[in-house]
Amino acid sequence: MDIAAMAEKIAAGDRRSLSRAITLVESGRADHRADAVALLETLAQREGPEALRIGLSGTPGVGKSTFIESFGMMLTGMGLRVAVLAVDPSSARSGGSILGDKTRMERLSRDPNAFIRPSPSQSQLGGVARRSREAVALCEAAGFDVVLVETVGVGQSETMVAEMTDLFLLLLAPAGGDELQGVKRGIMEMADMILINKADGELKSTATRTCADYAGALRLLRKRPQDPEGFPKAMTVSAVEETGLQAAWDEMQALAEWRRETGHFAGRRADQARYWFGEDVRNGLLAQLATGEAKARMAQLADAVAAGDMTATAAAEDMLAALRD
Repeated sequence: MDIAAMAEKIAAGDRRSLSRAITLVESGRADHRADAVALLETLAQREGPEALRIGLSGTPGVGKSTFIESFGMMLTGMGLRVAVLAVDPSSARSGGSILGDKTRMERLSRDPNAFIRPSPSQSQLGGVARRSREAVALCEAAGFDVVLVETVGVGQSETMVAEMTDLFLLLLAPAGGDELQGVKRGIMEMADMILINKADGELKSTATRTCADYAGALRLLRKRPQDPEGFPKAMTVSAVEETGLQAAWDEMQALAEWRRETGHFAGRRADQARYWFGEDVRNGLLAQLATGEAKARMAQLADAVAAGDMTATAAAEDMLAALRD
């Protein structure tokens, strides 16, 4: 593979090369992995404008795809280029994924200023795919102004998307729970903004009350150093009626600009780079256990544990001792 030529095409905004590159970084083959690392290193040496990376999470059925389509159409209408990285859950039995996000975002998928890429979660915890962070870097290198990362429908503990984005939005439905949900440690605590969707029709008044409940709950949380006065905040939006989207975008821009001016924006990206370095090392060590002598030793110890000859704790200590030797 001509890494330099592919990097040139990606930097020039070639969508087909970008799609091929994301497929490359998602591949588990050793030769593909080596090419992916070389490509990412080549692109990292180029200087270019930073994209605003926005993570979006929420429970199943809250309207994430509808919100992204309406929000994305608004941004492209402003002349911005928008990339959407959508993660679909993989079957625990077959390993397959539906990957139907392009179908759900029909209008946005036809927009020449938008790029939508669905990826399987492949049983990766945290609501994102294992290589989503690298796909974000590729989209940024391709010149997109905004990169949206949509997670699978998640619960309180799925916060990994916050470790690869500049802003983390949590989308909630009206009457989804009392205000005590707002002070639970986990995903609520990580959110920069909470958006109450479906604030239209009969649910509009309910959404307003829900938003007020969460706004009150957010005031109980300890203020974070990366937040200006008034953040994190709760707002109402309607993806169907496309109301509240401009106000939400204005707040996102204001928060991002404040963080840039105070150094928190660059600091957050540096912390994220440090975090993902550790994750890559841990994943690499786990991969070593699936090859060669380590794989055989793991199988022997697993059989001993299953037969009751060793406890799981003792077998784990034995395996770790073998790795140290």
